[in-house]
Amino acid sequence: MTERIHLSKAEVTEVEEGFVLDALRSGWIAPLGPHVDAFEAEIAEQVGVRNALALSSGTAALHLALLHLGARPGTAVLCPTMTFAATANAIAYTGAEPVFVDSQASDGNVDPHLMLEAARTLRSKGVDVVAACPVDLFGRACDYDVLEPGLAELGIPLLEDAAEALGANFEGRAAGSFGAAGVLSFNGNKILTTSGGGMLLSNDDELIAHARKLSTQAREPVPWYEHTEIGYNYRLSNILAALGRGQLTRLDDMIARRREIRAQYVAALVNIDGVRFLFDDSATRTDNCWLTTLVIERDDQNADSLVAALSSKSVEARHLWKPMHLQPVYRSARAFGGSVSETLFARGVTLPSGSNLSDEAVTRVHAALEEALA
Repeated sequence: MTERIHLSKAEVTEVEEGFVLDALRSGWIAPLGPHVDAFEAEIAEQVGVRNALALSSGTAALHLALLHLGARPGTAVLCPTMTFAATANAIAYTGAEPVFVDSQASDGNVDPHLMLEAARTLRSKGVDVVAACPVDLFGRACDYDVLEPGLAELGIPLLEDAAEALGANFEGRAAGSFGAAGVLSFNGNKILTTSGGGMLLSNDDELIAHARKLSTQAREPVPWYEHTEIGYNYRLSNILAALGRGQLTRLDDMIARRREIRAQYVAALVNIDGVRFLFDDSATRTDNCWLTTLVIERDDQNADSLVAALSSKSVEARHLWKPMHLQPVYRSARAFGGSVSETLFARGVTLPSGSNLSDEAVTRVHAALEEALA
């Protein structure tokens, strides 16, 4: 039986095993310890921010940041409609209203001008917009040259969802370093994984201190257990932080391999009409190539047919994120635009991109793509 080629499997080596073994032998098994402290410091240095807080998920990081920024019932938070559900769900956890904004066709990221227009429109109707949460889709930073100054002018904090984008950059700044705070995810399918985990990043000392308190059940600094606000059990374990530290030592190599794989896909399909890759590097932006993404622009194929064709060859491919404004759970939510994201969902496919894909596996994917798109 032909072995199935997966979208993005974790790559774990003896390096990570050594870090985890050290954590186990240290006796620090709880959600604190020397590896947690070191992981926070190393990620902060990697991204170029003053503070990092290791948490149980990227969703937890979003939730805590939103709480600090004032998200609560009666307020609204802007976010892309094309995103993983965690972005919208974290907003909903706070009781705030998620308001969805359409993509730009060039790269699928949120349309920055439409996001600013949405903010102004909501404000004109008396809506209390407490934050905007752009998402660095599939490892590509958003247009922060428009979003950062535009939101600052409106007095709306920017919370960067860089869950998919560790190692990407825009105009010399790392993904995760924009706005009031940034968020990373270390889920099992990400470039760097802790099995499950995330990180909250910020130069705002008060934001991180508040989030740190909330992440440990909001316990007050007194000898007994006392709580003046609702807290959460959101800290990352020392063992998983050790895994992350091992992964971080190999981050550059893992990104380089994903970039090689994307270049091979581009070269293999150069003579196939009616397809394009969702984005590529430019003079001002470098993607981390978390998932290489193809868009079909012809009538005889769409995402459904290509995913099915590749699956028949034991190659995993997936649709892009189904837009949030189409999700039943958010059917009553407000949205600005939507047609671009709907088209990308209907015609976009993510391809196997894991850094541990062998050359043989990549060649198999090439062949399956060429046959399906011929």
